[in-house]
Amino acid sequence: MPALSVLLSANRMAEEPLYQIECCTLEEQSVRASDGLLLQPAPLQSCAPGFAQLWLVAESLAAGDSLPDWLAPQLAEWLAAGVLVGGLEAGAAVLAACGVLGGARCAVHWRMLDEFRERFPQVEAVTQLYVQDANLATSSGGLASTDLLLGVLAQEQGQDLAALVAEDLVIERTRDGSERQRMPLRNRLGSSHPKLTQAVILMESNIEEPLTTDEIARHVCVSRRQLERIFKQYLNSVPSQYYLELRLNRARQMLLQTSKSIIQIGLSCGFSSGPHFSSAYRNCFGVTPREDRNQRRAQQTAEGSA
Repeated sequence: MPALSVLLSANRMAEEPLYQIECCTLEEQSVRASDGLLLQPAPLQSCAPGFAQLWLVAESLAAGDSLPDWLAPQLAEWLAAGVLVGGLEAGAAVLAACGVLGGARCAVHWRMLDEFRERFPQVEAVTQLYVQDANLATSSGGLASTDLLLGVLAQEQGQDLAALVAEDLVIERTRDGSERQRMPLRNRLGSSHPKLTQAVILMESNIEEPLTTDEIARHVCVSRRQLERIFKQYLNSVPSQYYLELRLNRARQMLLQTSKSIIQIGLSCGFSSGPHFSSAYRNCFGVTPREDRNQRRAQQTAEGSA
C-alpha cells in the first residue's frame, strides 16, 4: 500500500527507526493484498496495547457487511486514550459504521459520495483529499492516503523529514488535505478552450433540470452553431449528446451506489419518464437500469461469498 511506504521511508531517512509497524486483521483469517499477496496478520484484538496510531484499511464495505461487535467500543476506547485512528480507502466507512465519527467531517471519494451520504447521513461527508480532526483522520483513497500520512509525519517529526520522505518516494508536491480530489476540468477535457469549459461546467451544474443547447450557447455568449463547432473540434461530439452522456453516467453512478428507486434516479438526472430514461440508458450501456443494478448486486453477492 503506498501510504505504508511513508512510514517505511521515514524509518530509512531518520537517524533511528521511528515507527514499529504491525499488520493486523479484524478476524483470525488470512488477507489478500491488492497485489495478490496472501498475508497472515495477527488479530487486532491480540496486538500489543500502547500503539500510537491505528490505520484502518478496507477495499470496500457493502451495506450488508458485518463488523465484529467488539470493534466499535474498542475504537471509542482507543480514541479516548489519544490514539490516532485513521480510515484509508473504505476505512472511513468502517469508522462511520462503528459510530465513532459522530457529526465530524469525513473525506470520501467523489465516486462514493452519494452512497456514503445515504448510508451515514449523520456524518458530514466532504470531497477533500483528507481530513484530520485531532486524533481522527480519514482519506478519500488513492494517493490522498499518502498525502495524509505525509501530513501526519510532518506534524510528528517535522517538515524537513517529511520533505525527505516525499523526495525519497519521488513525490513532487505534497498536497494539503483541503485540495479538491478531481483534476481541473480543462485537464479532464484535454482542452483549455474557455467557451468549452464554461459550457461543460453549466452542464455538470444542471443535471436534474437540463438546459437546451440554445440556452447554454446564450450563457457562454456564442451562437448555437459556434458551440456545436467547438464541441465537434475538441470532443468529437455535439453538445446535446455530450450532455446526455453526462446525465446517464451520473444516473449509473447513483444506480450502482445508492438504493434510490430507478424512477427517482431518472428524475434526478433530468428524465421526465421511466420509459425515456430506460430507453436512453439501454442505448448508452446496452442494458436497462434494472438489469444493470441486478447484475451489480449479483456480482457483489458472488464476491462476498468468495
